[in-house]
Amino acid sequence: MTTTDALFLTTAWPGCPPRLLSAGREDLAAYRDGGGYRPLANAEQLLAEVEAGGLLGRGGAAFPLAVKLHAVRTNGARYGAPVVVANGEEGEPTSIKDRWLLRNRPHLVIDGLRLAAAVVAAQRAYVFVSDAESARSVETALGELDPSWLDGVSVDVVTVGPGYVAGEETAAVNAINGGPTKPTDKPPRPFEVGVGGRPTLVSNVETLANLVYLQFHGAAQFRSQGTAQSPGTFLATITGAGRPAVLYELPHGVPFTEVIALHGISAEKVRGVLMGGYFAGLLNRRVLDTTLDHETIRGIGSGLGCGAISVIVDECPVAVAASVLAYFDRENAGQCGSCFNGTAAMAAAAGALRDGLAATEDLDRLRRWSVVLRGRGACGTLDAACNIAASLLDQFPDEVSHHLAGTCADCQRGAYRADRPYQAAG
Repeated sequence: MTTTDALFLTTAWPGCPPRLLSAGREDLAAYRDGGGYRPLANAEQLLAEVEAGGLLGRGGAAFPLAVKLHAVRTNGARYGAPVVVANGEEGEPTSIKDRWLLRNRPHLVIDGLRLAAAVVAAQRAYVFVSDAESARSVETALGELDPSWLDGVSVDVVTVGPGYVAGEETAAVNAINGGPTKPTDKPPRPFEVGVGGRPTLVSNVETLANLVYLQFHGAAQFRSQGTAQSPGTFLATITGAGRPAVLYELPHGVPFTEVIALHGISAEKVRGVLMGGYFAGLLNRRVLDTTLDHETIRGIGSGLGCGAISVIVDECPVAVAASVLAYFDRENAGQCGSCFNGTAAMAAAAGALRDGLAATEDLDRLRRWSVVLRGRGACGTLDAACNIAASLLDQFPDEVSHHLAGTCADCQRGAYRADRPYQAAG
């Protein structure tokens, strides 16, 4: 199945019936005809299916959803009715999956939100977005509903300005509580104290959409695609190589080379990738020997993250890293000195390297910063910058050496520069 909307091309994996993708925007009648908003007979049974199915979060961290559900459910019984947040603030420039779901299958997301609320016994829920079209789509879908189909759950849409840190879970909670869309110190985490001081489940919209499949088909069928440790399918945004962004629904465990072949990229031309959006860092041509699942990508020191993969073909990896680090320097929240100063320092060092102005001492400092600054920020921005710096030095030593010597032919012809490298349209 290959479909297009105004902005996005989507493709299902051959031989794998799509679970999340659809042919264009799905209205309420179509969603109901497919069994949507089916009454939930037993919330504990659904929680058991989620646990048995091994559903991992699709927002980036791949944290088991069942663990989150159990924690919020337990804390809710102790401290008051929980809140559930569908996190659709897609701050990652190379990803389009959340926007696609919210624009095209809003009822699937709302239905998943309803199910999560039932599992944790929440009566209040939010859809958290920064994309105006996504917000309109969800509000339209909510307006179509008979409120009884939501099993007593009240759902509101909260729209904020876009930003790389805006989708961090404590930033979402802070914004819904009326504060700035910036991360807060942890602990406490939202599952302990969140929206309105209540235990709060913050879960990515793709993660929640999978709850509907689990309600319909159960854990065994959910695991019929994917791997033992990374079950199910996931939405992958492929960018780069001079080709339009495409959103694929892939079973976990497919070979990377088969994905890029479907995307029309020759493996011979691949120099490397940005894996998991900007967060997980760079990989060299060893990516050609991988399969796309959490355990395999984690095993080579990277991460699948939100499923965004940018393929580097013609660009110099040093210049790519410099552009990403400059982006982090601009996008940091400005509230942690270590991040504010650390991202600026790493961006300056990488920029000097790209421009042939760096010395060995600059690389030594960059390597040291990529280690000692890790974990010092309130959110993941500083860690992401550390990942970019460390992976550049580790994965592309020859390219780094060429830049030290001033002999990078690619950058001599004109160095790659982009405010938002490999940004997906829309």
